Amino acid sequence: MRTPLVLLPAMGCDGQLWARQIMDLAKLAQPEFGDLSQDDTLSGMAARVLADAPPRFAVAGVSLGGYVAMEMVRQAPDRITRIALFGTRASMEVRPRTVVGQGLLATAPHADPRLTAIVAGPAQAMAERVGQVVFERQQRALLARPDINDAIAAIHVPTLVAVGDRDRICTPDDARGLSARIDGARFHLLRSCGHLSPLERPGEVTALLREWLRG
Repeated sequence: MRTPLVLLPAMGCDGQLWARQIMDLAKLAQPEFGDLSQDDTLSGMAARVLADAPPRFAVAGVSLGGYVAMEMVRQAPDRITRIALFGTRASMEVRPRTVVGQGLLATAPHADPRLTAIVAGPAQAMAERVGQVVFERQQRALLARPDINDAIAAIHVPTLVAVGDRDRICTPDDARGLSARIDGARFHLLRSCGHLSPLERPGEVTALLREWLRG
């Protein structure tokens, strides 16, 4: 049987962020994309995704999607079988973003220029499709996010925490701090990678998720 899998985007991103994983995991999972564009609170986003999700499922999220995934565990701990968090921090501190798409890449000045050239176009295209209104709505949700200690404490399922080594929105130390607070969590550092790891390192992220789903 294939595992139901809900994939959640980073701020300003759409389903293209997870396009490779949706394709590559099709034999192992039943992936579907969660909509984080309609609400301006994490709790509202989580409730909307839960309303459309299967009775029990695995969930993976990037950045904003990671915070929503943790809130989903807090709201419905019995429905979620495992959780994967990419570029997600335990801290309540909100670091500034720059422009939509390019800012979320968090790669241009300090990552491999060849990687930036490959990723910048798709990231900007996602940002343009999502639009400024949704971006601002998602930004408000992050700025007003409630204390996430209860959400972290509610996680008692197999957990993967991964981060790019060149991510400046969620640094490796940030992600390690989150991983250390979740019993049994596996931590993975993605090399030469910024903030949008499923897009920047699709093959490696797929391999991580495949192992996580089978664990």
